[in-house]
Amino acid sequence: MKDLSYYQNLPYKIEIKKIPDDEGGGWGAFMPEFNGVALFWGDGESRSEAIDELEKAFNATIETLLENGDFIPEPSDKKVRINLPKSLVDEIDKVSKNRLEFIQNAVIRALNG
Repeated sequence: MKDLSYYQNLPYKIEIKKIPDDEGGGWGAFMPEFNGVALFWGDGESRSEAIDELEKAFNATIETLLENGDFIPEPSDKKVRINLPKSLVDEIDKVSKNRLEFIQNAVIRALNG
């Protein structure tokens, strides 16, 4: 089930920008995937404060969108972590310099019969 924890663990892109002094100064942070869906922003005197505020806004926004059954965007380049036994990883390393490419090719071959 897609709940708050599910969305918290997706690799959303975060953009951090310096706010010009004539606009109040500090730092701003936002997630571009949410443009046009929900408007939330984190700001602070430091980059880390801006990210902390963004995280609070993200959590509140996701909870509201879930409660209302509204659309929640997911990163377009979403990746999934797969855990493999170390012994299998060691065997892959013996025959390939690129684990990801090796696994992708093996999966494609298996799916294509």
